[in-house]
Amino acid sequence: MTNVGGLDRIMRFGVGVLLILFPFVPGLQGLVAGWGVWQYALTAAGVVMVGTAFFRFCPAYVLFGIRTCPLSRR
Repeated sequence: MTNVGGLDRIMRFGVGVLLILFPFVPGLQGLVAGWGVWQYALTAAGVVMVGTAFFRFCPAYVLFGIRTCPLSRR
């Protein structure tokens, strides 16, 4: 069962990778240095977004009844 469509999947993957890498890029580390635990929350959110893009399934979409995948609308 999939509920994440093509464009949604690409955007989730792209934003997820950026969130994962954000605390580790040398030029951006100074921006998140004072965030404490929140910098790890960014990384965790990125991992979740990449995971939902990979599996094409979002549990939050099920809760709200959202589907962006045209194949699952049949």
